[in-house]
Amino acid sequence: MAEFVQELFQAGLYKRSQGRIARQATAVAVALAVALGAWRLYDIWTDDGDLKHYGIPTVLLFAGMWISYRLVNMPTFANFLISVEAEMNKVSWPSRGELARSVLVVIFTIFFLAAVLFGFDFLWQTLLGALGVL
Repeated sequence: MAEFVQELFQAGLYKRSQGRIARQATAVAVALAVALGAWRLYDIWTDDGDLKHYGIPTVLLFAGMWISYRLVNMPTFANFLISVEAEMNKVSWPSRGELARSVLVVIFTIFFLAAVLFGFDFLWQTLLGALGVL
């Protein structure tokens, strides 16, 4: 815990040129979650014009932004994000045509299985209705 607190009060960047996209996306996602939480807190408290209504959400917003910035520069978490970006660069992404064909296969399969389940359901309902069970 002491290492975490010590890391929060540093301003340097850890391995600044590695894993930039993953680190920036993670920092933006955490900052957005903090901003939405601060906005919700501001919205919950009634507008009395006092320090509680404006001050506390603002302080929490700035503290959360700083923590999101420092979080992606902590060595253990930054190394994880650097590894994630390195693995994502190894992925062979499908072409647009291949993606469209795959989507069509999935959609066709879903509708086909829905029709099969509907047929079984209709068959059992008719059979059990004829036997007087339903």
